[in-house]
Amino acid sequence: MSEWIGIHVFYGANARPMVVECIRPLVDDLTARGLLDSYFYLNYWMEGPHVRLRLKPRTAADAPAVRAAAEEAIRRFLTTRPALYEMDAGFRGELHEMLFRLEYPQGGPDELLNPDGTPSMQPNNSFRYRDYEPEYGKYGGARGVEVAEWHFRHSSDLVIDTAATMNLHLRPVVLGLASQLMLVMARTFLPDRADLVRFFDSYHRFWHHAFGGAGFVDNIDYDGMYDRMAADLDRRFRPILAALDEGAAHRLPVPLKGWAEHGAELRDRVAGLAREGALTFAFPEGAEPVTVTDPEQALIRVLSPYLHMTNNRMYVTLRDEAYLAYLICRALRETVPA
Repeated sequence: MSEWIGIHVFYGANARPMVVECIRPLVDDLTARGLLDSYFYLNYWMEGPHVRLRLKPRTAADAPAVRAAAEEAIRRFLTTRPALYEMDAGFRGELHEMLFRLEYPQGGPDELLNPDGTPSMQPNNSFRYRDYEPEYGKYGGARGVEVAEWHFRHSSDLVIDTAATMNLHLRPVVLGLASQLMLVMARTFLPDRADLVRFFDSYHRFWHHAFGGAGFVDNIDYDGMYDRMAADLDRRFRPILAALDEGAAHRLPVPLKGWAEHGAELRDRVAGLAREGALTFAFPEGAEPVTVTDPEQALIRVLSPYLHMTNNRMYVTLRDEAYLAYLICRALRETVPA
């Protein structure tokens, strides 16, 4: 078995060009050469905005070649498409400090602090190797993490493919696609409409309350936004729900069709692990471990982080997630009932 290689690419600009022009060709090349078992990526803010790239060589002996290819590809991209914005200037620096205080209310670890006590940032257009630390407590233990990593590759592929073929730099496009992907995955996991409404209500309340007072989700006119969007939401959501209710995912447009098919396989894998008693959760950090054997409860536990991580790859913000969850929940409750 090989170990994952973690690389953080610090890039003070939108990373969509990086995933399309650097990560995708790199992964395709490594796969064609038989060197790569899997990969995925996510966006993060710690030490400055960056992409966390995870590469799993096919064998341990392949790791040096994977590292060499990755370093060459990343250096080439950072040279030809450097980010031009300063990492810690203006709002970026203020946002970083705010996120840091939320993450570490009692003060952060020394390795993440400057000598004056402020949060440190890595140089723009640079990369560092960092250990990959799987979130076993969040995803149900070792076997749950294996399923999550398999899903993360599909999620990464989906976002890169859509970034290459759709206008995801336009906010209405990315929010529209994100809402439909959220609905497809959630409905595949939770076919009962009442369960679906409860889930999205909880998802909205979590993001709204978790960051209330931090300026991310405050003073949003949810009711007014919904009133302006209700007819369009009904037009978008009704055929999606009808296709899934009737077991006719093939009627969905690309990329929703493939996402629904993947979601069904993901659901079955998680449910199977729950029935085996193979999922033990300990989340949030410090919580007592709980083995979950009820498939529905296991699916609800992993659905939130699954949705969140796909949204993360699409640059959907925490504020956006609260907003989209509200729209979906209210549409399910009012305009597209079962």
